[in-house]
Amino acid sequence: MGRALIAGLAYFALVFAAGVVLGTLRAFVLTPAFGHVGAVIVELPVILAIAAIAARRLVRRFAVPPALGPRAAMGTLAFGLLILAELGLSVALFGRTPGAHWATYTTLPAQLGLAGQVAFALLPLFVARGPIPSRTGDPLR
Repeated sequence: MGRALIAGLAYFALVFAAGVVLGTLRAFVLTPAFGHVGAVIVELPVILAIAAIAARRLVRRFAVPPALGPRAAMGTLAFGLLILAELGLSVALFGRTPGAHWATYTTLPAQLGLAGQVAFALLPLFVARGPIPSRTGDPLR
């Protein structure tokens, strides 16, 4: 189970970092062009593709067994950390109270984002485990 938890921590860190970059692009580039809902609809497949690649590589890198328990632990830990990090950023950067943060989930963009976060949590259950083709400079190899 230890490998699954380490993989979950790494999964959170990689996808959260990508999410910060994409979220910034969404806020400053996509939202003015497409509106809040359109921006989330454009961003969501990109972050889920990044999450799928990260989940697949981390499952392989840390040899997370294909059993339900370890894979669910990886996804659940990553999801929990993601929700806590999002709450922390909402409070620290936007000056929201925790209650005000949770209230944002009544909006369609936040609901779409939450659906994406649930998919992110489930991805480790569905990715295959096997050898990764050797690539020079691959940080997850």
